[in-house]
Amino acid sequence: MGENSVVWFDDIGIADVPRVGGKNASLGEMVRTLATSGVQVPEGFATTANAYRAFIAANGIEPALRRQLALFHSGEASLRVSGEALRELFLGGEFPEDTAEEIRASYRALGERAGQANLAVAVRSSATAEDLVDASFAGQQETFLNVTGERDLLDACRRCFASLFTDRAISYREVKGFDHLDVALSVGIQRMIRSDVGGSGVMFSIDPDSGFPGAAVISAAWGLGETVVQGTVDPDKYLVFKALLEETGRTPIIEKKLGSKERKMVYAAGGSARTRTIDTPVRERQSFVLTDAEIVQLGRWAVIVENHYGRPMDMEWAKDGISNELFMVQARPETVQSQASGTTFTVSRLTETGPLLVSGVAVGESIASGQACVIRDPADIENFVDGAILVTEMTDPDWVPIMARASGIVTDHGGPTSHAAIVSRELGVPAVVGTGNATEVLADGRLITISCAAGDEGNVYAGALSFETETIDLGAVPTTRTKVMVNIASPVAAFEWWRLPADGVGLARMEFIISNLIKVHPMALVHPELVTDPVAVRQIQELTRGYADPEEYFVQTLALGIAKLAAPYYPNPVIVRMSDFKTNEYAHLIGGGSFEHAEENPMLGFRGASRYYDPRYREGFALECRAIRRVRDEIGFSNVIVMIPFCRTTTEADKVLEVMAGNGLVRGENGLQVYMMCEIPANVILADQFATRFDGFSIGSNDLTQLVLGVDRDAGELAALFDERNDAVKQMISQAIEKAHAAGIKVGICGQAPSNYPDFAAFLVGQGIDSISLNPDSFLKTVTHIADAERERDTN
Repeated sequence: MGENSVVWFDDIGIADVPRVGGKNASLGEMVRTLATSGVQVPEGFATTANAYRAFIAANGIEPALRRQLALFHSGEASLRVSGEALRELFLGGEFPEDTAEEIRASYRALGERAGQANLAVAVRSSATAEDLVDASFAGQQETFLNVTGERDLLDACRRCFASLFTDRAISYREVKGFDHLDVALSVGIQRMIRSDVGGSGVMFSIDPDSGFPGAAVISAAWGLGETVVQGTVDPDKYLVFKALLEETGRTPIIEKKLGSKERKMVYAAGGSARTRTIDTPVRERQSFVLTDAEIVQLGRWAVIVENHYGRPMDMEWAKDGISNELFMVQARPETVQSQASGTTFTVSRLTETGPLLVSGVAVGESIASGQACVIRDPADIENFVDGAILVTEMTDPDWVPIMARASGIVTDHGGPTSHAAIVSRELGVPAVVGTGNATEVLADGRLITISCAAGDEGNVYAGALSFETETIDLGAVPTTRTKVMVNIASPVAAFEWWRLPADGVGLARMEFIISNLIKVHPMALVHPELVTDPVAVRQIQELTRGYADPEEYFVQTLALGIAKLAAPYYPNPVIVRMSDFKTNEYAHLIGGGSFEHAEENPMLGFRGASRYYDPRYREGFALECRAIRRVRDEIGFSNVIVMIPFCRTTTEADKVLEVMAGNGLVRGENGLQVYMMCEIPANVILADQFATRFDGFSIGSNDLTQLVLGVDRDAGELAALFDERNDAVKQMISQAIEKAHAAGIKVGICGQAPSNYPDFAAFLVGQGIDSISLNPDSFLKTVTHIADAERERDTN
């Protein structure tokens, strides 16, 4: 045994997995190699695999281990009975004295390094078949926090050894095909970080749901990190865009979502318990755990760790509330998205709708139907019905055996990095976590459908809804001279479709972000005192709580929404159209009734450019401009292009550009390009004059068609007359392209027609259009038609 009983983190690295397990080998690797890069890891030491095997030998328990495992495999003993018997063999044993003394001496030395006797330490299990690229073994063994004193330390180490045979660990090794006696266990003893008075959480260097590699995803809660890992709280969520981290003066945070964080784990005041879970104070629930600077620092660490290991990583971090320092406390390979195919992906979509029952965070991107099986207590796990949808408050590693048998999972609590989320991804089972009340709303035995196919939000519907699944082969996408872009409706959709080889975003509608994320009329945030509806007043107060003022709520939410939408396409252009609500649509926003008047024909009324300089909306437009400035100048997405919709006259164009300049958006300054929607016949007729004021045109074929043909595009009885392929419309489009090119500016199209009609896409290619923007779900089909049209044009 001797010198092989204990090793310090400083002396081990990733090659030592057989010696100290995946977790401890990774900790040693970071301590030894990443300190110079600024990544802080709490110091500590590890027992070796030899110490584990010496414990077994000294207590003579190997024959009993083999007998009990044989009983389990033969079916003579259940998992529960076998697991309990195997653990008791360890819990009844004693450490050989030389091993025990080496652990005690190392613990004293660790305390001397920290300048503290009876140092509080975290005691973590690290199996030699753990944290592998294709198997995480997440949470299969035990961790003990706030352990103090030599006696308690040895007891915690013994319990870690025993936890190699928890029911969940036995089941997981069975699924993964590992021999139970080939696996050894190392124990990591690490200085505790005072995250009980700070915060902690989990971080991925890749989006674990969409697989988008450009973002680091951080979850955070107050107190010790077990609440986030176990999924007992709904944590804050932050996204950091990695490509902009090193640009001076940038804060590339692209999402900040406040979690409810109802409970937190802290040190116990006394007695045998080392930790306790308490209610989180209201002030902390309503506050973000991390500052922007800390979010960015963790994002940089994610990049450093990922680059060092050469693969996407799953990490745990802690913030010391005394020193306000951040520490990395674990790093393991991400085991799901990093193993996914780079050339194919699957898209699911519902083909019918049903009553929405509950919503939460989507895990995965698929859909499943089945009977709800509501289980609140782990003691009732045996009641689970194979193929059902598991509905429970939360999961921990004990639930893994039935999670693998479920067609879907729904939980009350947890976030995107909770245990339920991590294991669901690894099992390939769709899950909706953090619903808040699924166990109360979903009756046992009720037929339900869970959908994770709409991005971040997961929905649970009544009934078995029909859906379809399509596998997309990116290897079959042809290259084209025409720039092929996408129309993106929301930040969530951008992450869903990031794999498409698009040349950028041809149309991002600002009003979609306002209606789905902000939900409040901009003028109601500028002048909340003018809102007359008491219900709207309360809703605005609730939504804007925690922000410096109501206007900051609008600016930050809009800026982060645009930034998240732009991230997957950076550095390609992302054309963001300023708001183009009609008065009736604005009126439906919270507080909108106090600022909008009824119009007989909103489609031809107070919309688009006419609002931006008008006193009735000018202050609201200023908020939109502030958000664009933040996206471009502070976050760093200089690839964002502004587009002005429904600009009726050149005089109106001048007024809008003047108002924009007054709000810090000066065309040409800091590379800012301003495009115009070419969607009114006047835009085409006077295209040469508009071209002197804008950097590009984007043809809106929907509005252009209705105005050329005099057909209301929403009138069902006139649907047969509404056709973008009408010769009059096509002549207008041809003129717009010709005049734009004559003026030396770019011209594209962002309407529905190219997505709907292959012959219309071919017509656009024949006219020499610069770019065609498509709906994502028609991208692959239409890009093939574009390539065919280019070949035919070259032939002729």
